[in-house]
Amino acid sequence: MASGKKIILLTPRGFCAGVVRAIDVVKIALEMYGAPIYVRKEIVHNKHVVDELREAGAVFVEELDEVPAQARVIFSAHGVSPAVRTEAAERDLRVIDATCPLVTKVHLEAVKFARKGYSIVLIGHENHDEVVGTLGEAPEAMKLVSTVEDVDRLEVADPTKMAYLTQTTLSLDETSHIVKRLVERFPLIQGPHSQDICYATENRQVAVKAVAPLCDLLLVVGSKNSSNSQRLVEVCQNSGVPAYLVDDATDVRSEWLDGRQTVAITAGASAPEHLVEQIIDFLKGSGFGELEELEVREEDVRFQLPPELNSARLTQISMPASV
Repeated sequence: MASGKKIILLTPRGFCAGVVRAIDVVKIALEMYGAPIYVRKEIVHNKHVVDELREAGAVFVEELDEVPAQARVIFSAHGVSPAVRTEAAERDLRVIDATCPLVTKVHLEAVKFARKGYSIVLIGHENHDEVVGTLGEAPEAMKLVSTVEDVDRLEVADPTKMAYLTQTTLSLDETSHIVKRLVERFPLIQGPHSQDICYATENRQVAVKAVAPLCDLLLVVGSKNSSNSQRLVEVCQNSGVPAYLVDDATDVRSEWLDGRQTVAITAGASAPEHLVEQIIDFLKGSGFGELEELEVREEDVRFQLPPELNSARLTQISMPASV
């Protein structure tokens, strides 16, 4: 007999197109060239993904000085600064760039505004890998803000020549408050042609808002250093519903489930689906017998592989088979 306790599984959830592309880049590079393949920083912010790729032969390093000269190195989905690209060229490293195209869009916007002599405000979280890379595109012209209070303290040389950009994995609501304050203080400030917060970040936050009135607990599958996963927890908590970030089923505490009738599950953009399935199994074993899927938006986004890999694969295909 059904317990009446229910799981609501959110769609969309989990891997976005940029994460799929980045993971594929590492796997294909390992297949084509063999181990070791060096990766600067975590390819995506999920420890399970990183551990799996490490076992397959990827070597994760913090900085390029840990990579042997002339070795093959992959830049992570979060992007790098021009200084890192220069260092790679100086050390004759063979680079495969797995930067998410939506992050590259922000970098190009930063370069465009800087060339026009604008003061640029970057909305983001200090020391996040993506923010570090973006700031590196125009360090003299760019200032980082993370809160409305940061905007209130902001001083620029020419308020008539200003632009703002954002990290791609921010909270939509929090960012809108910051942008509103920027416009109040600097009415002539310009923004990007289209918003910088990526489609996957937005869609997962919209889904969390949709499910909040229907559940009394949300579990977000994702690692602690995943910005977009952290934002999903905040969005739900701001709706008045308890939410917890869990790396996998072992992080779920039984006391969280006490008195709960409906538990919703989502996953950050770098969390693998098998971790979601493990948590579903755990909840079923804890008396949550009914499973319902709530699809809020459909996603059908794909990104091409980096040109470094595409050209190498075409060369392999065109070579005659050995006899």
